[in-house]
This record gives sequence, C-alpha cells and structure tokens, in this order.
Amino acid sequence: MITLLRELYGYHAWANGELFDKLAALDPQGSELHTALRLISHYHVVAEIFSAHLTGRRHGHVADNVAETPTLEALRGAVAATDQWYLDYAGNVSADELAALVPFTFTDGDQGCMSRQEMLIHVALHGGYHRGEVGRILWGLSITPPWDTFAVYLHQSEPARRLQQVAAR
Repeated sequence: MITLLRELYGYHAWANGELFDKLAALDPQGSELHTALRLISHYHVVAEIFSAHLTGRRHGHVADNVAETPTLEALRGAVAATDQWYLDYAGNVSADELAALVPFTFTDGDQGCMSRQEMLIHVALHGGYHRGEVGRILWGLSITPPWDTFAVYLHQSEPARRLQQVAAR
C-alpha cells in the first residue's frame, strides 16, 4: 500500500501541475478562472487541513476555503508546496502509522476519525473530484483539459512501461 500511495501522490502532483498549465490560457479577469481558482483553493485548503490532522498540528483554518481568492501563480506555488509535502510524507510513513486511527474535528465542528491511510486517500480523491469540475469549465471554453488519469501519469513518468507489453510477447 505504501508504494501505491507514493504513486498516487506522484500522480496527484503531476495532475495539479498539468491543470495549472492549462489555466494559464484563461482570461485573468474572467469569471471562469475565478471559479476554477475557488475550486482549487478549496481542495488545497482541505489538503492543508488533513496534513495537520496527519501530523497532529493545528491547521488554523476556520473554513474549507479562504476568504480571498488567490492569484493563479500564488495558488500554483502553494499547491506545489503542499503536493511536495504529501510526496515526502507518503515516502516516509510506515505501515503502522498508516493504520493508526486519528480523531479530529472538521471545520464545521463535527467530530471525525480516520486512519492516516484513509486520510491520504481522501485528499487525493477529493483533489481529483474538483480537478474534474475545473475540467468541465475548460470544456465549456472549448479548451481540452489535461489527461487527468493515473494510467497516463504512469506511462508519462515511466515511458519504459509502454515497451513491457512488446517484451512480454
């Protein structure tokens, strides 16, 4: 499972980078970019909250998004830093730590409890869900969204995988 989590977070960081590259083509003053940035900011804040839960730190967020919408470049930098944090965490966490249950409080005051493994999966899937929403915005503007799939990531990050089928024949 640890190897899969590392691959999942490699994919997550790659997909976020690909999405930011596409968003750079949008009108900086347009409502579509603003909506996209709000969605990304939301899943980024949730990732920050869960990184705090994973490590027992306080996160300081009172909601699941920020009040002021960040600029594209500011958000790109913040997301890249958080993605790197998750890559490092997934690269160093032990199986015992992954299995441990962690109680926490959601920003709305509800109580929660998840294993670290469940938290990691939640953050990655949550980001993918909202990247899909941003992809729909891009389609609406006649911009083809990036190929946000795990299979594409694996084959781009490890091109030799494409040759393995040939070698197996």
